[in-house]
Amino acid sequence: MSTPARLALDHTAVPWLFAAAAVTIAPHFLHQPIWLSAFAGLMLFWGGWLWWQNQRLPGRWLLALLVVAGCAGIFVEFRTLFGREAGVAMLVMFMAMKLLEVKSQRDAMVVVTLGYFLLLTHFFNSQSIPTGLWLLAALWIVTATLVRLHGGPASTLRATLRYAAVLSAQAIPFMLVLYVLFPRINGPLWGLPQDAHSGKTGLSETMSPGSISSLAQNGDIAFRVRFEGEIPAKGKLYWRGPVMENFDGTSWRPFPGRQAAEHLELIAPPISYETTLEAHNQRWLLALDAPVNLPPEIALNGELTAAARQPISTRQRFRLSASLDYRFNAAEDPAVLRRNLALPAGRNPQARQLANSWRTSEPTPDAIIGKALALFANEFFYTLRPPLLGGNSVDEFLFQTKRGFCEHYAAAFVVLMRNAGIPARVVGGYQGGERNPVDGYLVVRQSDAHAWAEVWLEGRGWVRVDPTAAVSPARIETGILDALSEGEPLPALIQVRSEWLRTLRHRWEAINNAWNQQVLGYDPQRQRELLSRLGLPDTDWRSLATVLGIACSLLLAIVTAWTLYQKPRHDPATRLWHKALRQLARRQVNCAPWETPLTLAQRVQRERPDLAAPFNQIVEAYLQARYGKNNNDLKTLRAAIAQFP
Repeated sequence: MSTPARLALDHTAVPWLFAAAAVTIAPHFLHQPIWLSAFAGLMLFWGGWLWWQNQRLPGRWLLALLVVAGCAGIFVEFRTLFGREAGVAMLVMFMAMKLLEVKSQRDAMVVVTLGYFLLLTHFFNSQSIPTGLWLLAALWIVTATLVRLHGGPASTLRATLRYAAVLSAQAIPFMLVLYVLFPRINGPLWGLPQDAHSGKTGLSETMSPGSISSLAQNGDIAFRVRFEGEIPAKGKLYWRGPVMENFDGTSWRPFPGRQAAEHLELIAPPISYETTLEAHNQRWLLALDAPVNLPPEIALNGELTAAARQPISTRQRFRLSASLDYRFNAAEDPAVLRRNLALPAGRNPQARQLANSWRTSEPTPDAIIGKALALFANEFFYTLRPPLLGGNSVDEFLFQTKRGFCEHYAAAFVVLMRNAGIPARVVGGYQGGERNPVDGYLVVRQSDAHAWAEVWLEGRGWVRVDPTAAVSPARIETGILDALSEGEPLPALIQVRSEWLRTLRHRWEAINNAWNQQVLGYDPQRQRELLSRLGLPDTDWRSLATVLGIACSLLLAIVTAWTLYQKPRHDPATRLWHKALRQLARRQVNCAPWETPLTLAQRVQRERPDLAAPFNQIVEAYLQARYGKNNNDLKTLRAAIAQFP
């Protein structure tokens, strides 16, 4: 007799396998190479066509050739057959090709098992709410496929889906307990170190003409901030990133040697806030200027930039404080001042000549700064589409094009100040932000990327000067949307002015923020805080494992009791009938779920004539006890079962 693993697969169950394969590999088509998606789609279509035409499946040699070709293509694409991306590609290919050799129940179980495993791989690419909803639906379909494989052809579509939904619902309590109590780990769960930050964009460590203007066309969220009190005015929100002192004539870069921060005098009391920073694969935290009271793992360098020990490759949350009014390094190192006066030789002679004229005609550095800001305020235009600049980029910008974005104004201003003998440097970061009225968070987008300048003044230290505010005050006070004219290439998300669309966007972003904060952001610290509120302080992995085991055991007992309670209670006649069926099964005759007693008696007559007479007596006694007038008399039925050979 055939074992269950080698039983032939019911023809009507095959579409369920195709559905399970389709829902588990379809999202990977968004991330896999086009040729691999086309290959997998072709294999699924081929297998479906063979099933529809009821034709033979391809032979082993052809399948082996297709496997070799697919593996070769993956090796050429990823330069390896191992690792995250190549491994997922292999699983997608194997799932699509497995349906070309499904002949038995065992083959079908391989497809279902592979489907469950493939569901996990989608978290490599996304952990968003739509991904979670899709995977829940896919889990339902795969579980329904498993139910159908064990239910037989009599299982209807509705009954199969309903039973799969019940099984999935029973797993929800276990899922929640595991989520809350399973020991959390630091670091990316779904990403390897070398690719955890793949696809992430953000502020670069270098600045050249056009670098920030291109970033401003990106509407993605850079970070979110929750203030403990009122949100400061938008004009005071400068989120400090890299400080760039070295200039080669085209690009600005930070000085490689950075000492510890010192000589920071707070004038205004600090304000506290919590920032949730998206991955940008850089070390800086983009803290509000000027950062104070940093976490122990965060350092403040000599340029007042808050930086982590390792690049931020996953979404992270930090509690910080900042003083919006401060005095920084009133007694600066002479070597730092000399570094912030340096300019490449032979570049931008017109800017040098203009700055020298200010230096001789103006009595104070403040007057020189005022001259530069007045220059920008009169004839210059703020735009995301400035003309291309050549080797003397500052001269061309100041005296020819006069059109630029914040990096053009910051760079030109610093070059003018250095030529005028005033130490100056460029600061990159973000400015402003938009308050979400739904959850109260301040949302800072990539389109809020900004560059400004700092000048060193005797007795006052480093002072922020934002030349963009001179040419476009609206950029600082209200935001980039009000600062640019129509037709500028801003993201469509930013240009939305319809009130109901903005409300819809705010609600969706608030939902995503709650998902990120409460679900994806459930880290070891939040787990400890939750367990402390539940009366379990100072927990380690051993105590968590104990609590987890106890909780799962209690849940299992509750589910078991509920299942037993829901189990249908048979009347005495039905219980005796099932006893007779078990005796019949021991004689190699099984009763199908859809067979009536009389139909079964006719089949016993054909297959086992030696058992027909005694079994007919059992059938007659059962029908009389169950449906006859004297249905309380079970004596005849018990006697017939006892005499069954």
